[in-house]
Amino acid sequence: MKLNRIGSWFTILLLLVFASTHSLAASAPVSQGNKEAAKGYIFFTTHDEIVAEAQKEGKLAISSGLEPANYEPLVAAFKRRYPFITVVHVEESTLDNRQKFLLEIKSGQGRGWDVTQIPLELGAEYMPHLMKYDIVRMAKDGVVKIDPRMVHSGERNMVGATSTISAVAYNKKLLSEERAPTKWEDFLKPEFKGKKFIADLRPVQVAGLVPTWGLEKTLDFAGKVAAQQPVWGRGPARIASAVAAGEYPLYLDTNFSSVMRAMSKDPTGSLGYKIIEPVATWIGFHASGILKTAEHPHAALLWLEFLASPEGQEIIDKYEPYKASVFTPGSAVGREVRGKKLSLVGWDHFTKIQDYIEKIVAAYGFPRADK
Repeated sequence: MKLNRIGSWFTILLLLVFASTHSLAASAPVSQGNKEAAKGYIFFTTHDEIVAEAQKEGKLAISSGLEPANYEPLVAAFKRRYPFITVVHVEESTLDNRQKFLLEIKSGQGRGWDVTQIPLELGAEYMPHLMKYDIVRMAKDGVVKIDPRMVHSGERNMVGATSTISAVAYNKKLLSEERAPTKWEDFLKPEFKGKKFIADLRPVQVAGLVPTWGLEKTLDFAGKVAAQQPVWGRGPARIASAVAAGEYPLYLDTNFSSVMRAMSKDPTGSLGYKIIEPVATWIGFHASGILKTAEHPHAALLWLEFLASPEGQEIIDKYEPYKASVFTPGSAVGREVRGKKLSLVGWDHFTKIQDYIEKIVAAYGFPRADK
């Protein structure tokens, strides 16, 4: 009788252990997933799993930092690949609405959006509101076809499918190619003192030199630029067009895309450019992430993968233009920087860049830039 009682208790104990083990296995089917789950990240083990969930969602809403000209061709190509996603709504994320959108997200009113652009100047504030998909892991495992270098290595859930590189623009009728700067220090020559070139009041490209030069050397350069008494302006596209029109001979702080766009609209052929080293190269300028409140997060993940795909990159290069990723073989930016020394504004600088810009503005002799 006593033995029977002991046997009964032993049977019950075995059943309890089995039930507990079965429960744990059901909630976490992959052992690697348990480890990542402890960090709060979500990942998928197959692409088919993402697609199956996206089929149930069928819709997608995107706040994009890309130029509007991209939207129609990108959406059309995306729908051809995933025809079950029948509704894709895209709106432009502009300088005017980014702060407002962030306030809406913080207050819980920013619902209805799946993918958001993450502006450089507000990056740290957007990060807590992003879905913690481990895109780095999925990219390295081949679950999503994204070059891992396009994904924020620390946050793991932000994708930069575009790149921007620095360029020097000049008017070929006012300044010969031989006299145009071939290195950054050339702007400090006596011949360029006294309103001989224009510099941008938001020195994004100069800030892009920090990864290679360091902050101290970059600030020293900025102070010497200010001593050259340049003309101060604002807006790469507008200033590049003004240089093409002959209003200024030389432009210090622009980007390759703005120059190429201005050149395409310059009937006189007056505008020229040089890519000088180190080349400030931005990999997260139009970074995107999936919001925690996304109603269609799996469709959103497919969208980020599509932007990084060869087809998506080709469309961006055509309609942006010249902003496909430097990591994409054959991209316009990739061709321009081949063999050149880069100052890579990588993900470790993403949340620091606004501080760099403000310090450079101060070195120019202006008050700190407003956030």
